[in-house]
Amino acid sequence: MIVTWEELARLLAPLREAGKRIVFTNGCFDILHRGHVEYLAAARALGDVLVVGLNSDASVRRLKGPSRPIVGEDDRAAVLDALRWVDFVTIFDDDTPATLIELVQPDVLVKGGDYTPETVVGADTVRRRGGKVVIVPLLPGRSTSALVEQIRRQG
Repeated sequence: MIVTWEELARLLAPLREAGKRIVFTNGCFDILHRGHVEYLAAARALGDVLVVGLNSDASVRRLKGPSRPIVGEDDRAAVLDALRWVDFVTIFDDDTPATLIELVQPDVLVKGGDYTPETVVGADTVRRRGGKVVIVPLLPGRSTSALVEQIRRQG
């Protein structure tokens, strides 16, 4: 379900009260590929509810450069929402998801293997509440940047 931050907070409250384990991850998810899908499946396996914070188009441009994203935020959100492992998708415009993580208050914060627990934004927020940070290994050779470069070389 694609939701606003306000809707997300309202929907998570009864799930949390029911004892559901909330998992959060975030990213650009531009040109969804097998690495993304396996990563999201692994994240969902760590709890009962998976919330995906999706970088807005403006945020992706600031992080990745003016030629990105390739796919707009509404389409990226719709594709993520179609995956069976993803329960909620919400878009954020900041350069980091720190404020969104404070709102979600996840039990588990997940990032890919290109991070270390010390470099994950929001890790302190999650740990303060007794939650944990999990680093999921990346699928070798799968990245959006590599796909974009391959397309440009072949184009």
